[in-house]
Amino acid sequence: MRRPAARHLALVALAGALVSTGAAAPPSAPLGGSPAKTPVAAGYGGAVASVDADASAAGIAVLRSGGNAVDAAVATAAALGVTEPYSAGIGGGGYFVYYDAKTRRVQTVDGRETAPATATATLFQENGVPIPFAEGQTSGLGVGVPGTPATWKSALDAWGTRPLRELLRPAEELARDGFTVDATFRSQTEANQDRFKDFPATAKLFLPGGALPVVGSSFKNPDLAATYAELGRKGTGAVYRGPIADDIVRAVRTPPVDPAATRTVRPGDLTGRDLRAYETKRQAPTQVSYRGLDVYSMAPSSSGGTTVGEALNILERTDLSALPPAQYLHRFIEASRISFADRGRWVGDPAAVDVPTRQLLGQRFADSRGCLIRSDRTLTSPLAPGDPRNPAACGGAGQAAPTTYEGENTTHLTVADRWGNVVSYTLTIESTGGSAITVPGRGFLLNNELTDFSFAPAAPGVPDPNLPGPGKRPRSSMAPTIVLEDGRPVLAVGSPGGATIITTVLQVLLGHLDRGLPLVDAIAAPRASQRNQATTEVEPALWDSPVRAELEAIGQGFRPNPEIGAATGVQRLPDGRWLAAAEPVRRGGGSAMVVHPYGRP
Repeated sequence: MRRPAARHLALVALAGALVSTGAAAPPSAPLGGSPAKTPVAAGYGGAVASVDADASAAGIAVLRSGGNAVDAAVATAAALGVTEPYSAGIGGGGYFVYYDAKTRRVQTVDGRETAPATATATLFQENGVPIPFAEGQTSGLGVGVPGTPATWKSALDAWGTRPLRELLRPAEELARDGFTVDATFRSQTEANQDRFKDFPATAKLFLPGGALPVVGSSFKNPDLAATYAELGRKGTGAVYRGPIADDIVRAVRTPPVDPAATRTVRPGDLTGRDLRAYETKRQAPTQVSYRGLDVYSMAPSSSGGTTVGEALNILERTDLSALPPAQYLHRFIEASRISFADRGRWVGDPAAVDVPTRQLLGQRFADSRGCLIRSDRTLTSPLAPGDPRNPAACGGAGQAAPTTYEGENTTHLTVADRWGNVVSYTLTIESTGGSAITVPGRGFLLNNELTDFSFAPAAPGVPDPNLPGPGKRPRSSMAPTIVLEDGRPVLAVGSPGGATIITTVLQVLLGHLDRGLPLVDAIAAPRASQRNQATTEVEPALWDSPVRAELEAIGQGFRPNPEIGAATGVQRLPDGRWLAAAEPVRRGGGSAMVVHPYGRP
């Protein structure tokens, strides 16, 4: 592997305290009974990183008791369903990437939600016109069959060592006894207050007495505790058949709306048969070679692995470690723009459309697209896609189409165990707060993942692989990633953020592998996100920096975004320790923990 010079790029200095956290960061003061949050930890016996301290602690407890990375990932995910209910939970889905230390193989589980069997390409149209996005977002129409419970079963059956009931117990206790409300939970509730108040079950849970939760108070969810207990007794199949399934179907087909609400809440067409028919998919990961490392991620139905992989292939021809900050950022932006143009044209659910995954990840195709990048000028979006099956140097393949909207929430966790197994797992209910529909008596929100489909073709006359269809999985941007060197893990990363997930994961990888940043600093560094759009989103530290003016001088355009993504990662250190890393600031800061921080047990 070619190791770049270990130096901090000038961009990092622009972020000031944002990236000065490093390994010396002190933990924040605990709130009530919650563990303290710290963004970085290193030690032996395994590691967990997530956005939430209670969830990370649940995973660490499993590792400490002898469970493996898969067991700990399920326990962490279940706890996030309690403390991060607006981002994850058993009403949603996700993608699970696993490195097996015995076989030195990376394998994946596609637990993406699916459309009802009756869905057609016009699911979100009325009289030939797309309905307003808000009417798809807050509705039964946007709800797909949840995949998270089935993902847990698939992962545990294949690689786990502990029974589900044992792994759900920490989350069950957390839901029953309560967790401490922080500013992020309150602000996310406030942002959804208008939606939540229109659904009595949701309002009762998240707006008790019509009021927002108070920072520092204890939040309890006894209905979810009971639901977890039922899954522990009966297994995850209880979500897909029986009383819980019946309650899900009823909530989708007859949304439980307050009679006084004026909101248009469209019913969905989900049936018990749709739930019973749901299956996860075990499939090969995407894989590209980058700087002598093997980078594995999620294959379609997610676009994360193909888009990150294509961008890495484009960028590998340039020594990014030697570029000044403006040129480094320019190359990153242009590679992102190109790979998003190709994503929009070619990536969808491979069960329904022909996705040229192998060709998209080919170096020949990347070279044919990378030659579009010039150091002294900017490409124009929307950029036309290339043809991965017949690459033409610096050429396009048809009409350009804009990137369609994708919600910007989700959560991500990364886990490693004492044996060297690693999990990178991204899970979601789509928008913050999902559909806003809490299943009455069950304590969890339903997803609105079907709004990740294109409501109509992105451009007239341009083939769109992401239109709805019967049983189809909507395209995702989730990119849980594991990086190996000579068959052994180097690091694992991932992030929430809708389509910004792709650029976040890419930027973290480049910051660490090319620019020499410690993993926690690569996570904390100020972000940009270009998704084949006229302007690139940038966080405040870049918006206010001299680098922006340098890039605007060669044609780049920008728009501010206060926060992009919320990454976590784990890294195998040369001395055999694991390092866990999370956000110092974004989403209220993340939680990194290890089993034995002070030495071997």
